[in-house]
Amino acid sequence: MFPEFPELNFRQLYDRFDAPIADLDCGQICAQQNPNGVPFCCDICHAVPAGFITEWDFLRERTDLWHIWRGGDRDCDTSDPEALWDETPDHMLLMACKGVAFCERDNRAVSCRQFPFFPYITSSGAFIGLAYEWHFEEQCWLISNLPRVTQAYREEFVALYDELLQIEAEKESYQVLSDQMRDVFKDNGRKIVLLHRADGFVKIDPNDERTVVVAPSGLPRFGPYRVGE
Repeated sequence: MFPEFPELNFRQLYDRFDAPIADLDCGQICAQQNPNGVPFCCDICHAVPAGFITEWDFLRERTDLWHIWRGGDRDCDTSDPEALWDETPDHMLLMACKGVAFCERDNRAVSCRQFPFFPYITSSGAFIGLAYEWHFEEQCWLISNLPRVTQAYREEFVALYDELLQIEAEKESYQVLSDQMRDVFKDNGRKIVLLHRADGFVKIDPNDERTVVVAPSGLPRFGPYRVGE
């Protein structure tokens, strides 16, 4: 059982984590690959946002954009509410919004602002950069175009998680996710690509966690984004 989750000032947190993730609206690009016609990150059939319990308390006082997700928001064959709730850390809950057409940028949850990235934690407990949600390699345009991530976004992401990872529950949840990523990439004989917390890109060997600097031209591309911008 984790200690009581500390109070966070979400208004200030949102203001400090508001830089554009890319130099264009990448959602308009990936939406063209989605039969639903919306960005994959905004499609509840593909991505169910998780929010801090205290964040939900903050948002429901400000807006009617969000509600607690229980499944059944849309007819999604892949939705398994019970399994997703079981995987959700105790200090968080699953949320859903009205949809991309009703998005209020000032009231986006932290999980919306960070997608498709999460803080990568080494086995020794160091936060060294931004890893991407590998489950979305085929869907997310930005994963195939990592050099388009703005430096301002990278800096705001790092500054935010330097603070949030001081919270035991938050660090442990990302430690588990990073462990899972190493296992998956190890099993598939792949290197993990990170946006280094300072600048540039590195590849990590999931077996021994040795890192090698990689040029933007050496970054992988996936699915329909293997060619072109």
